[in-house]
Amino acid sequence: MVTAEGRLAITRTMRAGPGRGDVCGKLSRVQTFVSGAHTGVPPTYEMLKEEHEVSVLGAPQSSAPVTTTVINIHSETSVPDHIVWSLFNTLFMNWCCLGFVAFAYSVKSRDRKMVGDVTGAQSYASTAKCLNIWALVLGLFLSTGFIVLMGFTCLTLYQIIVKAMQDGRGYF
Repeated sequence: MVTAEGRLAITRTMRAGPGRGDVCGKLSRVQTFVSGAHTGVPPTYEMLKEEHEVSVLGAPQSSAPVTTTVINIHSETSVPDHIVWSLFNTLFMNWCCLGFVAFAYSVKSRDRKMVGDVTGAQSYASTAKCLNIWALVLGLFLSTGFIVLMGFTCLTLYQIIVKAMQDGRGYF
């Protein structure tokens, strides 16, 4: 039984026979187990009403085994296309054009997802993610290296200028 909140409630009926706590062997005990992500949510009116009906009417009295059919309904799978990340890498960290190529694969992934080809969308999204990671790592390393190189260059130029001024060569 699926409740109003989408939780799966499993009802187990245990027959109590002679020598198991009842006098006539006709009483039954009903236990309800509720599973799902929302187990902390208070029960709704429908759930309480159904539990009350089960407790008042009792469990089914037939001795036939109860068969259960489970139908798995797959919801539409969400495939991330990493298009925002690719756009960021294209605009800000486009070393070796990896950000642009990742953006192209992200667009291909989005196109495949719109057509309904989930496998193709996942493949293109995986490639876009890999390219984005490489673009980000290379961009960070090369940007950091460029900043350090510029710092050393400025420091060296400053030292050359100071030395030239002290020597009085007349450059400045």
